[in-house]
Amino acid sequence: MKASIFLMVIASMLVTTVNSQNTKNAVTDLILTTYSEKAFTSEPVTDQQLDIILKAGIKAPSARNNQPWKFTVINDESTMKEIYNTALPGNIMIVVSGLEAENGITPDFDCGLATENMFIAVHGLGLGAHIYGSPAGKINSNKQLYQIPEGYKAIVVLRIGNVDKSVDAVSAASPRKSMKEVVNYKK
Repeated sequence: MKASIFLMVIASMLVTTVNSQNTKNAVTDLILTTYSEKAFTSEPVTDQQLDIILKAGIKAPSARNNQPWKFTVINDESTMKEIYNTALPGNIMIVVSGLEAENGITPDFDCGLATENMFIAVHGLGLGAHIYGSPAGKINSNKQLYQIPEGYKAIVVLRIGNVDKSVDAVSAASPRKSMKEVVNYKK
């Protein structure tokens, strides 16, 4: 386990040295330099990488520590293609499901936190990830096919894979809004 954490920190440091923003904090640098990849290869995600990613999701905070999520791992190419048609062998999709209706808790938000934890872990491992919200409706219309547990609904899908390095996704990505556009200060 310690070796896995060490590898994750080293991978995040390598990612940050390529990019210009560097705070000398591995976690912050990783967050500031990640993006949502769309071009993947067929090189498989390893079981060890998947294990770390799932553990990161499990460690996410949640309201009242209720942990209202379930993760369904899909690595079958035909099932993945039903969710998103550009899926490749070697990719993995994790369907993040939350409790259907609970008063006083926030399963959709909590599932988002778990997804973000996994997204960051993916990038820390040198892999790529993309979060999809739109397939949730299709998955929820056939929960049995996707093995969504009883009492849960699909919230998002996290696609994980090795990044196609031939695509310059960083410069092709849509620019982020400036701080002036999204931050208000009340004095």
